[in-house]
Amino acid sequence: MTTPEKVIREDVRAVTAYHVPPAAGMVKLDAMENPYGLPDALRREIGELVEGAAINRYPDPAALALKARLRSTMQIPDEFDILLGNGSDEIIQVVVLAAARTGAVIMAPEPTFVVYRMAAAAAQLRYVGVPLRSDFTLDADRFLAAMAEHRPAVVFLASPNNPSGNLFPEPDMERIVAAAPGLVVVDEAYQAFAGRTFMGRLARYPNLLIMSTVSKLGLAGLRLGYAVARPEWTREFDKMRLPYNVGVLAQLVGEKLLAHHSVLEEQAAAIRSERARLGARLAQIAGVTPFPSDANFILVRVPEAPRVFEGLKRRGVLVKSLHGSHVLLANCLRLTVGTPQENRQLVAALADTLAET
Repeated sequence: MTTPEKVIREDVRAVTAYHVPPAAGMVKLDAMENPYGLPDALRREIGELVEGAAINRYPDPAALALKARLRSTMQIPDEFDILLGNGSDEIIQVVVLAAARTGAVIMAPEPTFVVYRMAAAAAQLRYVGVPLRSDFTLDADRFLAAMAEHRPAVVFLASPNNPSGNLFPEPDMERIVAAAPGLVVVDEAYQAFAGRTFMGRLARYPNLLIMSTVSKLGLAGLRLGYAVARPEWTREFDKMRLPYNVGVLAQLVGEKLLAHHSVLEEQAAAIRSERARLGARLAQIAGVTPFPSDANFILVRVPEAPRVFEGLKRRGVLVKSLHGSHVLLANCLRLTVGTPQENRQLVAALADTLAET
């Protein structure tokens, strides 16, 4: 009898799948989503657009209209190409698979976005995580030394970093890009909340790729990520992209919403303002240590994070527990910035949970 044990790789069977907990009926502050809906008039426009969509046909494989809109909206220089993905997760996978030579190394500071490590493992590549300092700042000298030792094919730098939320100093990042023996991917998934981009460095560094997504802006359900790099890079990565990876609805709705980018920018501004208010409230709760954030979430350290996580769930608030995922994240929770009402509920639930004996 044929069983998975006879077919599936042993290393695959040894790991667990990426877990997304159920959130029905909860204040959902675990996935860095934009909590705001779209204006009614824009919803109606999207409804009319979807009503006439040719979903019986395959999408434009090159997504030319969407790419043109992205280029104008995100101010992407004409001399660089755009690669689209089903979320930025797919782009990470494409980059890693394309670089999967025997003995190749993938490197990133840690803790960081878990999908970098997952993609390396799926491609059977060695992953080297270089620890951040205890306050989640980048030790550039340590990272450069690790790069010199391990000679990574691909380096991932999340800017801002997830789950810590902080930006690494630009001079340190430039030192890494300049010294890297391979490709450096700067992941700007949370750029809308940081106000800083490395897009202007593409002309200076031929080994630089900028990756981002529209998910955090408020379009998480579309699953639309993009990468920008010199054509000689995107041509190779495009060979690894599955055909029709961005569907008809994602292309149509994505283009429409990017044409109304000002709506999304206003929501991002509201989240930035609320982030500051939430951070100040969290700092006033005894036992809570919030870390500085340039993203749409705040990392906090609390006493007995597993107990606090369960206490918040009982009170109807779902956050992300990172306790046990990395030594630097002991007793840490990641809190997405929600609406003012959601954040008030979070603060009250957190204070009540910590007050429990």
